Amino acid sequence: MKSIPVFFLFCSLFLLSLHSLQGQQRGRANAQGNTLEILQADSLKGADGFERLIGSVRMKNQSTLITCDSAHFFRMENRAELFGRVFIEDEQDSVTTRSAYAEYDGNIKLAKLRTNVVFSNLETTVYTDYLNYDRAGNIATYFNGGRVVDSTNVLTSQRGRYEVNQERITFTDEVVLVNPDYTMKTNYLVYLTVPKTAETKGLTNLVSKDGNTLDAEKGSFYDTQAKSFRFFDGVVETENSRVKAGELIYRENEAYYEGLQDVRVLNKERQVEIFGDRGQYWEDRGYSQVYGNALVRRYFEADTLFLTADTLISQDHESDSLKYLLAFSSIQLVKQDMAGIADSLSYNYADSTIQLFKDPVIWNQKSQITADSMTFFIENEQIKELFVKNNAFAVMSDTLLNFNQMKGRSMTGFFTDGQLSRLDIDGNGESLYYALEGDTLVQGVNKTLSATIRMGFEDGQLTKVNYGVKPEGKFIPVQDIGEDGGKLEGFVWRAEEKPTMETILAWRSVIEIDPDAKNLFDVPDAEIRMPSDEEIQKSLEKWKANAKKRTLVPLQKSQNLPNE
Repeated sequence: MKSIPVFFLFCSLFLLSLHSLQGQQRGRANAQGNTLEILQADSLKGADGFERLIGSVRMKNQSTLITCDSAHFFRMENRAELFGRVFIEDEQDSVTTRSAYAEYDGNIKLAKLRTNVVFSNLETTVYTDYLNYDRAGNIATYFNGGRVVDSTNVLTSQRGRYEVNQERITFTDEVVLVNPDYTMKTNYLVYLTVPKTAETKGLTNLVSKDGNTLDAEKGSFYDTQAKSFRFFDGVVETENSRVKAGELIYRENEAYYEGLQDVRVLNKERQVEIFGDRGQYWEDRGYSQVYGNALVRRYFEADTLFLTADTLISQDHESDSLKYLLAFSSIQLVKQDMAGIADSLSYNYADSTIQLFKDPVIWNQKSQITADSMTFFIENEQIKELFVKNNAFAVMSDTLLNFNQMKGRSMTGFFTDGQLSRLDIDGNGESLYYALEGDTLVQGVNKTLSATIRMGFEDGQLTKVNYGVKPEGKFIPVQDIGEDGGKLEGFVWRAEEKPTMETILAWRSVIEIDPDAKNLFDVPDAEIRMPSDEEIQKSLEKWKANAKKRTLVPLQKSQNLPNE
């Protein structure tokens, strides 16, 4: 019996606490000025904390004004459900929202808008079916698909967050940015509406209106007004060129590229690709500069010419009469039938003429040619002719590894199927070649002086010699050759300097572009469809039917809506 008064005392205290808590909540809401007020309605039904407002409804929450066709007002909870032509605006900023249905919580100033939502702020408009708008933080969040439109761009994504005060919109999942000049796809994009800049993270793919593509594996930054791109691990490809770099800057208005880290520029027409640590390319001029362990690959149908240098300069534009490639310092050349070194090089695109300067050396099959400078011509992917000027010196190795030698003021070499077939020496000609017996025994050495010398070769071996007027020659038997008898003055065999593919790969190892790399444009577009008027009407009728049921149970919770 003693427990009965205690039980009643406990119940009384609980009820008093509950009444006090409700009073504190109402008092706190009133103190903060968050009360949701009714300004107008054609009719009002209900009591005990639930009211049904019908026709020309107008409500207010601080500076926020709300209008709709009808509403359910939960006074004790300071919230409302809004139906039909919902319009929310604020007296203190430019943001407005429209939707077919919404829920509004006056305590936290949160609007949950559903179906045909239109969120507007100056030139920026958001279209979606699901949007939550935090009026206190001035942040709108949409999910299940949305579209943002401003004066320049249209952006769609599955999810988005619009921070109005910062004029910043973050888009995630299936992001597509479209403007008159290009379309971009990514999965994460931050767009600043005032400067109209877009920053992406992760895979980003872009196609311009001209069909050019810009791809980035590690994100990008784009100023849509200045049309300036910065791509990370990016590739820009046009009809005539392809540019790739670890960090790639592209200024579209200037047709200017700048690359850092593993730069490569491909001229598709010339089939010349340039690599380096840093590069610049002016597309309109066809002019490029590449620095740092530079490499050139000249592609032929059956072979590739490799060239290394410290610095490369290329000029190749249809308006220029002279189209060329210049290379400076540490020149190395490797081709299937040729290798060479020099201090500097010039390559004429028009006639495939290559000039080497300052102590150049060319190796072809079993021959070595040196001079102060030399020019050779490539035809049908092979050396066709070679002109050697000043201090020209040619060395050919025979079957017994003897060194046949020729020197003179200048030389002209002719090649057949990539091999030296004829060598003409003009001015102060000297020759030294070994006389063999049956290709197994050295008989001696023939040394000749002549103003001009013409030599014929087969399979790299000397087969005949024609001398000019009054040549001077002598034969030295093998036993009398001695240490220097088998050498012309200036002879040096420099085979240890001959570059190979291993030399090229040690200079710069190239990671080839993956033609099957993931591209978001390969994924079929997902349709973001707004509901039809008929679907909206059916949804409204369903809500109205549920609303009638709620009038019988005033404090019944509203239907669950899709939430983020």
